Formats: sequence, structure tokens, C-alpha cells
Amino acid sequence: MNKYEKIEAYLVQFLKDEVAKAGFSKVVLGISGGVDSAVVALLARQAFQNDLLGLMLPASTSSNASVEHASELCEKFGIRYEKIPVGSLVDLYFSHHSDASKLRIGNFSARMRMSVLYDISARENALVLGTGNKSEILLGYGTIFGDLACAINPIGNLYKTEIFELARHLGVPDSILNKAPSADLWEDQSDEGEFGFTYAQIDKVLFAHIEEKKDKNALIALGFERELVEMTLNRIENNRFKGKLPTIADLHSVK
Repeated sequence: MNKYEKIEAYLVQFLKDEVAKAGFSKVVLGISGGVDSAVVALLARQAFQNDLLGLMLPASTSSNASVEHASELCEKFGIRYEKIPVGSLVDLYFSHHSDASKLRIGNFSARMRMSVLYDISARENALVLGTGNKSEILLGYGTIFGDLACAINPIGNLYKTEIFELARHLGVPDSILNKAPSADLWEDQSDEGEFGFTYAQIDKVLFAHIEEKKDKNALIALGFERELVEMTLNRIENNRFKGKLPTIADLHSVK
């Protein structure tokens, strides 16, 4: 078995085991038309067959291609799905907040999607699967209580570049593999456009910093561009709170 065959087998079994441990047999996840949700959907399809339900949750600002690519994936692999637009929910709220930035609207849209996902999970008596990869989690590139919310995340220890390799191995359609990664929070938004660097560049820095324990000076000495290193390390530090449970005051010393 090659690396990605081993990862596939491990993650399929991981999903089966963790969902069973929680006392469930069904799962739901949002299928966005992107590579991360495509990978999780295909792993979950193997693990749960028809006990997987995919949800397409387009907002008013979502691209038509997102739903087209999500539908293509589901049709190709026989994944049950429902399409539930959240645009009217978002638009109604912001009709009273016309000064809202694109970021506010995008984050609100992500949280509305997760609200719908959790409601459908209650209807189905199912667990919500997460679709955030390690690069996004480390960089804080996600909406807290939005797309970062889930019960189980099978791909949170795979860097974005590894996700693409696993996706190719699993047979994810080229329409998904060949487009620019995007959270689809507003028109023409792209991950790499916001970072100013590609995932291929960022992942090399992340790997050297996280796996090899290289600090800022060591990374620059290795030849990484200073701006790339500073952007990456600053995002890790500034978004660390997104990966933590809420901080609860310790009152033991007061009692």
C-alpha cells in the first residue's frame, strides 16, 4: 500500500470507530464543491454508505460553480444529498445592517450553514463531520462556530497539499481539483489571494515550523521569504484561540 492508500484505510476505519463510540450510526456534512469536503464525503461514503447525508448550503454570494461541482461529486459517487439555500436567512439579517463588511457577511453565512447542519443532524440523529484541514486550522482560516464546528474531523491532521494528493487518489473530479481553493464567502474570493502566497509555499513553512520545530530565524536562514514566514507565524499566533475550548474562570482559589 502506498501512503495515501494507508491514509484512506485508516481514516475510513477512524470514522467508523469514532461515530460508533459516540453512539451514532449516521453522519452529515456540508459539501461545498471544494476539495476538503469532497475528500471527507468520499471517506464517509465508504464508512457509512447510505447513512451519509451531504448538504449543499449556498448563500446569495456563493458561486454557481460551487453547487455544480458539489452535485457532480454526489452524482458520481452516489452520495445522498439535499440542497438548502441559506441566502434568505443571511439576507434578511443584513437587510437591517447595510453597513456590514464582506467579512461579516461571510462569517455570518458560515455560521448559518452550521446552524442548518446541526438542525439536520438532529433530524437525522446523525453526527456532523468537519472538513477543515491542518493548514487552515493552524492559520486560523475558518469561522469559529461556523465551518470549524463539528463533532469529528477526519482530515484535521493533513496539510492542504496532502489533501490534494489524497483527493486525486480517491478520484475527486478534475473540476474540483483544478480550481483555486476558496471559502466561497464572497464573489471571486480565494484562499491564496488573501494569503498572498500559495498553499504549496505556506505548507513548506508550516511543516518546517510544526513538524521540525524551526523558529522564525531558522526558517529565514533556510531560505524562506521573510514576508511568508512572518505572515504564517503571525496567523498561527493570532488565531490560536480558535482551536481552544472556551476559557472558564478557575474559582478554586476563591472558594
